[in-house]
Amino acid sequence: MNKGIVIKSTGSWYSVKSESGQTIECKIKGNFRIKDIKSTNPIAVGDHVEFRLDDQEGDDTTKPVGLITEIADRKNYIVRKAPNLSKQSHIIAANIDQAFLVVTINYPITTPTFVDRFLASAEAYRIPCTLIFNKIDRFNKEQTAHLDELIETYQAIGYRCLKTSTKKNIGLDTLKGWMTNKINVFSGHSGVGKSSLINKIEPTLNLKTKEISEYHLSGMHTTTFSEMFELSFGGYIIDTPGIKGFGMLDMEKSEIGHYFPEIFQRLENCQYYNCTHTHEPGCAVKKAVIENEIAESRYYSYLGLLEADEKYRN
Repeated sequence: MNKGIVIKSTGSWYSVKSESGQTIECKIKGNFRIKDIKSTNPIAVGDHVEFRLDDQEGDDTTKPVGLITEIADRKNYIVRKAPNLSKQSHIIAANIDQAFLVVTINYPITTPTFVDRFLASAEAYRIPCTLIFNKIDRFNKEQTAHLDELIETYQAIGYRCLKTSTKKNIGLDTLKGWMTNKINVFSGHSGVGKSSLINKIEPTLNLKTKEISEYHLSGMHTTTFSEMFELSFGGYIIDTPGIKGFGMLDMEKSEIGHYFPEIFQRLENCQYYNCTHTHEPGCAVKKAVIENEIAESRYYSYLGLLEADEKYRN
């Protein structure tokens, strides 16, 4: 039996890179399903699979094709709701090592609430996330001071942060080192410089990334498919139509506090086990906010998610 990783999905065919480095076009067994996951697609980009070669399935008998027979347990995966199937989801990527959120405090502005919602979604998906603060060559002293305050806030929580500039080649070697031999996902608002960063680090992807999924993200078609591109220095970057939705995960109100690490750490110190950290007496989280142990911006982001207010979702 052969083993490999799914690097592209087109709905009916899956491109699998085998352990020997060969790319094999595969189909799946007709009754293939994954336990406990109600999904429109049983296999996704990033899945580790077992397959057997079956030359007779292809039109060209000189080109081997495969039949996927097994899928390994996933360490994580990203889903989006499937259209017209409210109880089902579409898995758009699996086994992601890390996500990079590209942030700019200006040109354009990335709001703290957007950052916090994305980070909460990453926590929910069990995907480590790094904040990349880009375009630092464009900021004046006041903006740089604000940037440093933000970085201090997120580093105190435990998030890895990096300042970058493609024009001055700041932080690019560090970013490349972090990406090496990992399966990477990039996200961020349009215009924050995702493509510039990626193309500077891996110029061969220039024609493929095109603002890394910005083309796909602008469309609502369900016929756009995920793909992993191999990096010359080791590892992959995932290009998927669903990454924008990664930052918009629907959360149960009772679970939201679990996805803010600094809030989760204090849950057991609250007077009530089901404390919402809004009005209850003896709330350890509110006390931490008053004592500046939790940033007010983070607390307000939590409240925004809790209240499902649209102004906190943008």
